[in-house]
Formats: sequence, structure tokens, C-alpha cells
Amino acid sequence: MQAMPRAAPPGTSNSTRCARYSVTAQHLSVLNPIRRRAVLVATVIEMQVALTDDAVVMFERLIGQMFRRAERREEAALKRDKRTINGKIRLLARLGTAIIDARANGSDPFGAIAEIIGWDDLGSEIAEARQLVRPDPLDPVELARSNLPILRQIGPAFVASFTFGAVPACSGLARAIATMRDLGSGRLRKLPVGVPLGFVRPAWRRRIDRAGLDRRIFEFCVLTELRDRLRAGDMWVEGSRRYRAVEQQLISAPVFAAMRAAGPLPIPVAETAATWLAERKALLTQRLAEVDAKAAADALEDVRLSGGKLRISPLRAVTPDEAEMALAPLYSHLPTIRITDLLAEVDRWTGFSKCFTHLTTGRMHDDPRAVLTAVLADATNLGHARMAEACDLVSQRQLGWLAAWHLREDSYGAALAMLVDAQHRLPLSNAFGAGNASSSDGQNFPLDRRAQATGAVNPHKGSEPSVSFYTHVSDRYAPFHAKVISAGASEAAHVLDGLLHHGAELAIERHHTDGGGVSDHVFALCHLLGFQFAPRIPNIAARRLHLFRDARPGPAIAPLAAQAIDEQLIASHWEDIVRLATSIRTGVTSASTMLERLGSYPRANGLALALREVGRVERTLFTLDWIEKPEERRRATRELNKGEAQNALKRAIFFHRTGRIRDHGIQAQGHRASALNLVAGAIVLWNTTYMEAVLRHLERHGKQIPPDLLQHLSPLGWQHINLTGDYLWTDASTTGGTLRPLRQKIGVSDAQNA
Repeated sequence: MQAMPRAAPPGTSNSTRCARYSVTAQHLSVLNPIRRRAVLVATVIEMQVALTDDAVVMFERLIGQMFRRAERREEAALKRDKRTINGKIRLLARLGTAIIDARANGSDPFGAIAEIIGWDDLGSEIAEARQLVRPDPLDPVELARSNLPILRQIGPAFVASFTFGAVPACSGLARAIATMRDLGSGRLRKLPVGVPLGFVRPAWRRRIDRAGLDRRIFEFCVLTELRDRLRAGDMWVEGSRRYRAVEQQLISAPVFAAMRAAGPLPIPVAETAATWLAERKALLTQRLAEVDAKAAADALEDVRLSGGKLRISPLRAVTPDEAEMALAPLYSHLPTIRITDLLAEVDRWTGFSKCFTHLTTGRMHDDPRAVLTAVLADATNLGHARMAEACDLVSQRQLGWLAAWHLREDSYGAALAMLVDAQHRLPLSNAFGAGNASSSDGQNFPLDRRAQATGAVNPHKGSEPSVSFYTHVSDRYAPFHAKVISAGASEAAHVLDGLLHHGAELAIERHHTDGGGVSDHVFALCHLLGFQFAPRIPNIAARRLHLFRDARPGPAIAPLAAQAIDEQLIASHWEDIVRLATSIRTGVTSASTMLERLGSYPRANGLALALREVGRVERTLFTLDWIEKPEERRRATRELNKGEAQNALKRAIFFHRTGRIRDHGIQAQGHRASALNLVAGAIVLWNTTYMEAVLRHLERHGKQIPPDLLQHLSPLGWQHINLTGDYLWTDASTTGGTLRPLRQKIGVSDAQNA
């Protein structure tokens, strides 16, 4: 059995982390008996948990695919029949007009119909129209009928294989699951009288009442509702890590009480709800008065507030022409270099390859170039077989061994942290940003045909199954965190993971995202954990403001106000809110797990609703800043542009196989994302280092660039880097301990590239 590294989530014990790595039978045989048994037992326990999680994930995807297939069938039918449907609509419009005119004129409506179309033809048209009528894509009766084979295969087996827990509100669904389990085992022959249906959606209940309830419809409703409740945390699976009860994912109440007593808590939040509410009320009152005063004086830059409508003009370009003229030639002086030599040179500066130690011995590999070759095989999407052909240093088998024993998520994280810290220490990086802000964004990569079953389709980003590499980038262009998420998943759930779980010496205070990362829950948790969340909210003019009940906004702001903040809800759940934030900060649970759970609650869950109220307060304060301060809008755009520019660099690096991912497992896909981030980070460090050398060279020749223009410089260019061809390694002694010579003269093609 080949070693299969897998990243451990926050809160995982050391023994569990070890169990996530399986070893070959040969390596097990050399262990002493006690350690061998301990490894095997830990592996079996961990495998049981992992398989439980994987089975529930597969169940989720199968149920989701039922709905997507139905929607695609309806879309295809609509496209196929659109001409015929349009003809029927036109005929209906003509007939309706004729009947209305006949009624108004007092003439015979039947004669009017006959003038337009004969009765025989009308009958044919009606019969043809009946053939075009299709069921609602979300019709439970039709979905149960069309998916009967799949439901019969997975439904009884799934509910029989696991033990489910439920909150009191889901007791009806729990009884329905027990009934379904009895039907599958043969203890029940048919649906009993009075079978629980309270969990079924009201619209579905009406449809079922008309069609009549049978076993297949009942089981379909149970499975779809079970999928939704597992996502939300209203129900959980015993023995699962990902789908365990929400209460089990937080710090236990006694431990949290002890932490409170010992104090202070590791989060910058008020001790009591009353204190927090008083602070936010005072701040919100102040900000409302300031914005109202500017609105009354028509002093809001690029903003109009009139008639209850908010209009914000698009931002104008902020990069001056003189900056482009002054900075463009800098890249023409950078030395050309192979990507292999670039990695080797950065490794000599930082020693980041030392992070890739052996899994069991903790020793570094004898040849760092071999480890870097394995990293490069993932980062370029070339794979081990083709990399072995393009490189004369290691074989395909050696690359596989290196990937199994030396490349792990924690190793990638430690190596990336070294590069980020080194780049942030360079004087030139101060020109890019203060080092206390960051942004995050997802980048879609399509899946190869063999791996498409593991992906999802995001209609906003293409029609093919894909995954998304969600990356955090500092304001100095350094990528400091990356993870693989489903292309169909909400990016908002993953915003905080990168801010909390990176190994770099960063002090991030402010974070930016585009619309995909926005939610009231993210606003709330960012505030509770000490981060200022400053997203670029799409269509922000249509978003309502949420004020406290005793707020007295001026005439300009009042029309924008919506539902008032529920102070009592926040106060009654403040203890749970603080416990949730503390659990996330201390790593007991991950922010993404909790945000996915809380964001899935369709019912009135107290914690989810209270956290939403906190987020509404913070979003309202942020919106007022966005309206009043144009620099807020410029800063968000500037930081998000850095992430988008980084995506272009990564697309250039990850070019083999046309950028399609062939890996089936999330672990292998995660290695691709981590390696790509690492190589991009190395390029950013190398470019920043050599740009400093270019600036010093220009200063010596009397061509100093004004410091205020350097903020528009970017270390993301790659025209001078050979990313393709043979991946050969130059002898380290050829460059010594100094930087490579800069290019003094450039040709026409180089100038054009620059």
C-alpha cells in the first residue's frame, strides 16, 4: 500500500495525523511489534472516519446530480422546442386578442376564433401543446420516478450503514429514516399509516397530496431532506468528522467556562453582549451622522444619494501614465533564466527545500534538486512520467517516491512561509503595500475526463466539471495560502481559513474579496477574530442597511434602511457566538466547516441567526465607509487586482495538459495547488530581489525612479522566465553566492515583451 499523505484539519491529534499516512508493508515489517500494531490500529480508526466522510460526500453529490440532471433535461428540451413554443405563444396571443375584441364589440367569440384558425387545426394545436408540457424540474413525483434505479441502489444501503443523530426539530425526519430502514430490511412491507411527513417541503406536500404517496416518493423526500439536514448540521453521522454534531465541533462548555474564568480569551471581543452592543451603537450613530452630513452637503465623492437610491460611479484608472513609462523598462534588465535555475537560486537564498523532510525519519533529501523537480512536476501540471522524460536528474519511480514521502501539505506550508517572509523583508516590497492587508480569490481549473466525477459545474465559470484553487495573496504580492475547493462551493466559507492557518510571519489586519466571498457570517467572524473585512460587494447600491431600532438616520440614509438589528437575539446567544469564535481561533474547528454549516441552516437556528445579526451590524458600518471614503473603494480594487494578476501568472505556470487536472483525489489536487502556489511565490521573491538590483543599477547611472511610482510596480512578470521545454539544472557553482548579471542592452523583441 503506497503512502498517501493527507492534510489534517484543525483540532486533529498527533496520533490521528500519523494515521493519515499509510506506509508500505515493507516499512511496516521493520517496525517493532508494539509500534506496528499502534500504526495499524490508528490507520484503521482513521480510515473508518475518512471512509464515513467520503461516503456521505458521495451521497451528497449523487442527490445533487439528480437535480442537476433534471435541470439540464429541461434546459435541453426548452432549447429544442423553443421555436414550436414561440409559435404556440403567438397563436395564444392572437386568439386572446380576438376573444377580447369580440367581447368588447359584442360579436361572436367563436366566430372570431374560427377566422383565425379552424376548429380542427385548433384541436391539433392543443394536442401538440399538451405534448410540450413538461413537469416542474423540482417536482418530487417526477424526480422520484426518473431516479428510481439510483434511489433503490443507494437509499436503503445509506440509511442502513450509518447511525444518525438529530436536533429536536428534526425528530420527524429521524422517524422517517427509521421507517425507511425498516422498509429496506423487510421488517415493513409497505408504508405504515400515519408515516411522518412534517419534514417535507410545503410545495412538495401539496404535489404529493395530489399524486398520492408511495414508497419511492417517500424515500426520495427522506433522502433529499437528509442531505440538506446533514449539510446544515441539524442531523449528523456518528463516527464522522466532517458531519458530526455542531456542538461536538466546538470547545466543550466546561472547558470554555474555565477559559473565560482564566481569561483573557484569544479573541478581541467584548466580554458581554451589552458592552459590545453599546460600542457598536455609539460607532454606528457617529458614522450615520457623518455620512448624513456629507450627503446633505453633496460632499460625497462619486456618490449620489437621492430619492432613496444610492448611485456610486465606477472608479477611474489610478495608474498615471508616467508610472507606466518609468516602470516598463525595468523587466528588460532582468536576466533570462530557466524555472529550474530560478527555484535553485531561491533555494540557495532561503533553504526552503529543507522543509521537505522524510515523513518517518525527518531527514532532508540528499539532493534538493530532486525534491524541487517533484514540486515542479505538480506545479506545471506535467506529471511524473513526462517530467522524468524532460529532466535527466530523476526517474518516474523516484519522483513518485519523493511525492509520497517528502511532499506533504505541512511541508508545502512551511516552505511557502519561508518564501513569503523573505519577500516581505525586502525593502522594495514596502513599496507594494504595508504588509498588513491581503485578498483572496478562486481560480477555476477544468478536470480531465477521468477526473470529472470529483468535480462540480459552476455555470458562472464554464460548463465543464472543475475545481477551484482558492488562494490568499498579501498586499505585497506574496501568495501565502491555497486550498482546493469545489467549483460549486461558496468561496465565503473559506475566507478565514487562509487568514488563520498560514505559517508566515504576517500580521494581516484587513482582507478583501470579490462578491463570491461575501456573507453576513463572514463579516461577523472576521470582526470577532480581529480582522477588518473589506470586500468589493457586487451591486452594493441595492443592499439594504440594518440599523438599531433607536437609530435616527437622516433623510438621505433613512430610505436605505431595512429590518432593524435584533439586539435580543444577539444578547441571548452571545455566549455561543464567543464560544464559536474561540473554537475557530484555537483550531478546535475550522472556519470553513462552521461557515458551511451555519450558511446551510434554512430553519430558525438561533446561533446562525444571531451571528447573522452581528454580521449585519458590521456590513452596515462597512457600507457607510464605502459610501463616504473613495479610498476604501480604490484600496479594495487595487488589492483584488493583485490577486487577479497572480492568477495570470499561475495560468502561465500550470500550462501542461492545457491546464486540465487529471487527479481523482482531493489530496493529489491539493498538492497541485500547493506546488503551484510555491512556485509562484518563488517567482515573486526572485523578481522582487532582482528588481531591487535593477533599481540600484539605475540609481548608479543617474536614472532614479520616484518612490511614489514604485507602488505601481508588480513582481509578477514572467517573460524572462523559461517555463517550458527541458527542465535541466545548472551547476550551482556557476552563479556563486552573488546575483546574476543584469541585462545591460535589450533587443527589439525584449523591449516589446517588457
